[in-house]
Amino acid sequence: MYLEFIEIDFNSEEAIYMQLRNQIIWAIATDGLHEGEVLPSVRQLADRIGINMHTVNKAYTVLKQEGILTIDRRRGAVVRIDADKLYAKEELRSDLKYVLAKAFCKNISKEEVHEMVDEIYEEYK
Repeated sequence: MYLEFIEIDFNSEEAIYMQLRNQIIWAIATDGLHEGEVLPSVRQLADRIGINMHTVNKAYTVLKQEGILTIDRRRGAVVRIDADKLYAKEELRSDLKYVLAKAFCKNISKEEVHEMVDEIYEEYK
């Protein structure tokens, strides 16, 4: 399973729960995790990667709020690709507004942004 390869950078300024969230999203996008796949329990994953259970729980909670996981009492955290595309597009639009504003402030051109998006998107195929 992909999650065995999760690496947490304890020296990073990025919160640990966000590192975990981002790596789970990356695993889904790059086909390391699939729709319906059950993730390790909070305790199992915390023990496996050496972090606090509450940190894993927070990452799972954020992923649930984002429509990427469901939490089932019997099965645990289950990968769920958000079926509501319209909602997902609006959420993406909201996120992109701030990313693109930052790019604009740093004088990154529209063409450079398009090139980066194309490069990154190709990684998911």
